[in-house]
Amino acid sequence: MNIGQLARQSGVPIDTIRYYERQGLLPEPRRAANGYRQYDGEDLRRLRFVRRAKRLGFSLEDIAGLLQLGAARGADMAQVRQAAQGKIAAIQQRIEELARVRDALQQLVQACPGHGELARCPIMAALEGENE
Repeated sequence: MNIGQLARQSGVPIDTIRYYERQGLLPEPRRAANGYRQYDGEDLRRLRFVRRAKRLGFSLEDIAGLLQLGAARGADMAQVRQAAQGKIAAIQQRIEELARVRDALQQLVQACPGHGELARCPIMAALEGENE
């Protein structure tokens, strides 16, 4: 299949496919006599793997590591599990950070009457650092 067909079947834009090739997530494709890239079912499988892993929050570096594990003979699933657990921990930390930001913003919104002079706005004061 050509790159357009691969893009349609995988749901990944052509430019992204080329980027993944440059990053080593997809192998350099074979070339037809006319110079066009040629892909097969393995390329499609690998590209779908990358897309799904990205949706689960894995970075391209993480995905490269997972792909290497998948290609290694005798690899153990413990490493994949450990990578997924690390991703869960990072997501949990991010959730906690976002909850702190939300709570701080909620306090500022509740303190703001929503009318009057901007100079007396507690939100602007906090952003300007006057309440530190």
